[in-house]
Amino acid sequence: MIINGYEIKPMADLRYADLGNANLQSANLQGAKLSNANLWRAYLKEANLSNANLWDAYLREANLQDATLEEADLRGANLWGA
Repeated sequence: MIINGYEIKPMADLRYADLGNANLQSANLQGAKLSNANLWRAYLKEANLSNANLWDAYLREANLQDATLEEADLRGANLWGA
């Protein structure tokens, strides 16, 4: 799956990616590098984010309903309203 020019797949390098408002429902981002990524208002319902690096990711108002976040690194992530 390609969104905003970024390939969405396990282990993807999406550091600093602009995925704001993106529909990532059920996306498999296991082990993805999402540090400093813009995921503002992203629709991540049922997405697999296990083992993902979300350091300093902007997840404000993101929909994380039923998302898998096992072992995800959320240090510094902005989760306000998520």
